[in-house]
Amino acid sequence: MTVEIGLGLQSDKPAGAYARLARAAEAHGFDVLTVFGDLMYQPPIFPLLEMAQATERVRLGAACLNPYSMAPYEIAGQLAALDLASHGRAYLGLARGTWLGSVGLPQPRPLTTIEEAVQVVYRLLRGDRSGFTGKVFSLEAGTALRYDVQRPDPPLLLGAWGPQGAALAGRIADEIKVGGSANPDMVPVIRERLRTGAEKAGRDVADVGIVLGAVTVVDTDGAAARAKARTEVAMYLAVVAELDPTVVLPDDLVKRVGDLVDAGEDEAAGRLIPDDVLDRFAFSGTPEQVAAQAQALIDAGVRRVEFGTPHGLTDERGVDLLGSAVLPLLRR
Repeated sequence: MTVEIGLGLQSDKPAGAYARLARAAEAHGFDVLTVFGDLMYQPPIFPLLEMAQATERVRLGAACLNPYSMAPYEIAGQLAALDLASHGRAYLGLARGTWLGSVGLPQPRPLTTIEEAVQVVYRLLRGDRSGFTGKVFSLEAGTALRYDVQRPDPPLLLGAWGPQGAALAGRIADEIKVGGSANPDMVPVIRERLRTGAEKAGRDVADVGIVLGAVTVVDTDGAAARAKARTEVAMYLAVVAELDPTVVLPDDLVKRVGDLVDAGEDEAAGRLIPDDVLDRFAFSGTPEQVAAQAQALIDAGVRRVEFGTPHGLTDERGVDLLGSAVLPLLRR
């Protein structure tokens, strides 16, 4: 199976920018365009629908929506809309979500909540009127969507790092995304965590694609690219660094970086991040450096590499360099 290469976009741009980036990405040969579902950014459906109208081939999806801030019937509706607009190129990305406490949303029973949300979404898309009674969500018998859908079963991606989330993906998902990681050592870890759930469901673990994606900054000025990547990674380090069991961090690094980020000093926080740590949590540097990082993931067995925002010193230049100077170097 050919490895896919995708772009992950933050939903912080004006109307029209997404279409331009999407057309450029498709022309360069990218396979998947993802929009993040981060708190307080634009809802992903807006950029995704714009990109659907501007493209013909790439797969499209949010990574990820969460069932705490959006009810499953609404998730089903947004997925159905994107699949219609893209003529069957949508995928569904679901995760428990991050930072929701800041808007007063607790996240109890995340595994049950995600699994039941999946049940509701796909029952609605399939026209299953038999009803569903779960511990978190339910559908009364006879409840159905009042519009036609493009497909009853768009692919499902779950966002997860931990053993239980990965096991759930192994049971029910087509893909698992490990967001915020460029670390090839995580690939065998995730595969074994997937295996637990896959075997329980009678599935082959190889049927679940592993996706790794992270902050990406590429430029012919490699030093400038890595400096920008450090600043970008600083705000995420506290969220993801302690989830990676293969990385040994310097004492108090996460706290020191977090304290500076909380004080609004992201650049100073980024300067604390050593080169080897940066390379575990971001793609950065010259096209040759970024290609080498991506190739290490491909060689480790990922199904998709996702180059995340901001892509370069500017979005447009980053996408152009990734397409023209990084993609040709990859052996897939």
